[in-house]
Amino acid sequence: MSQPYYLQGSPFAIRMNNVIGWLARHGVSLLGSQELSVRGRKSGKMQRIPVNPHTHEGAQYLVSARGHSQWVRNMRAAGGGELRVGRRNRAFTAVEIADDEHKALVIRTYLERWGWEVNEYFKGITAKSTDAELLAACPDHPVFRITVGS
Repeated sequence: MSQPYYLQGSPFAIRMNNVIGWLARHGVSLLGSQELSVRGRKSGKMQRIPVNPHTHEGAQYLVSARGHSQWVRNMRAAGGGELRVGRRNRAFTAVEIADDEHKALVIRTYLERWGWEVNEYFKGITAKSTDAELLAACPDHPVFRITVGS
């Protein structure tokens, strides 16, 4: 069995993520970016990474452009986390989308919004790709529907 798809960030991308995360922690959201905190499945410590929450048909989603990353594995174990911009923390629950047809719709609109930033992680898939191409890419890009607690 082959390893699930995961694209490690370059040193530059890691530095940029650190800057974007720092900005989000201090109240500056770049085009909607937020800082995700999710409890580590092994360490038990909160792990932080900047993300681009995406709204599709009124529901909010987190899409893993880089594939089966550590935050994805932690989210599967934790079942939720927190999104933060400045002092505003929003706790949420997360359910991974198993239906590839649903995922493909979310990924297409995600790429329409964020493709300029993330297309390189989708191995040639763009918002203009065919339905079949998007469906083929779905196993490589986990998608979580998030529901913010009251």
